[in-house]
Amino acid sequence: MRKSMFTAAVTAGIMLLGSVANATDLRLSHQWSNSDVRHKVAQIVADEVAAADVDLEIKIFGSKSLFKPREQYTPLSRGQLDMTVLPLSYAGGQQPSYNLTLMPGLVKNHDHAARLSNSPFMEALEAKMAEDDVMVLVHGYLAGGFAGKDKCITKPDDIQGLQTRAAGKAFEQMLAGAGASIASMASSEIYNAMQTGVLDAANTSSSSFVSYRIYEQVKCYTPAGDVALWFMYQPLLMNKSTFEGLTEAQQAALLAGAEKAEAFYLEEAKKEDANSVEVFKAAGVEIAQMSEEDFAAWREIAKGTSYKAFVENVPDGQALLDMALAVE
Repeated sequence: MRKSMFTAAVTAGIMLLGSVANATDLRLSHQWSNSDVRHKVAQIVADEVAAADVDLEIKIFGSKSLFKPREQYTPLSRGQLDMTVLPLSYAGGQQPSYNLTLMPGLVKNHDHAARLSNSPFMEALEAKMAEDDVMVLVHGYLAGGFAGKDKCITKPDDIQGLQTRAAGKAFEQMLAGAGASIASMASSEIYNAMQTGVLDAANTSSSSFVSYRIYEQVKCYTPAGDVALWFMYQPLLMNKSTFEGLTEAQQAALLAGAEKAEAFYLEEAKKEDANSVEVFKAAGVEIAQMSEEDFAAWREIAKGTSYKAFVENVPDGQALLDMALAVE
């Protein structure tokens, strides 16, 4: 009897060990809080994978707890990190072509962004990611706008002579080309800079405008609407070799979760823009809208500044830029 019980216990133990050995844990890193849309995108993928019951668990490390924001792409490409959500332009130092994912006037609105994500332009960028052993699981763009301390900013003439904070080098180049004076700082510093008279205007994401309470310091807000200048590509990426090393069932679960997360990301990005308008309105801030003509005027300035610099500094920059501009 005792021998039988012992044999059964050993067999159960071996089965348990076998199950543990087959289970796979993936580490996902990002810089945001649990309330941020980018965390929610990651959580959808993790939850869908868990529900699929394929011996795969995604452990999310948010709020910069695993890697610093701009230091995630390199460990991802080396297999030291499995997954991350980050602005791809953060890796522009490793792959200069990624700087095209934070370029003024390249994306008009969220639906246009979705078409870009499924275009030959994105395929070309994904080929460059593959060279770094990186792949995209979830595509996503977030938008932004302008805020003026004393006036509305919709067209290039409105920014002339203003001390302005821009989100990204390409935007600084364009705004300087329009006659603005540039003050470089993190979005978290905009509030104090406006409060102390250091800034007259700012350009950043819809979510940052709200989370940093910029509505308390400005007279007018130009949100992302039917057209917007500021769009930033912020995908959920995965180490390619890690993905290829999973079972077919695990890969299928990841891809199914990614599809659900991508649809959520697009809708939530639109909601963030709409929510920012309501928050600014409630604070008594005037709301301005950028027209198609305004957008075209900004793009003309970008062509001679940001686009020109990109093409000069990236060997296949012109081809990539042309592919992006070809997406209607």
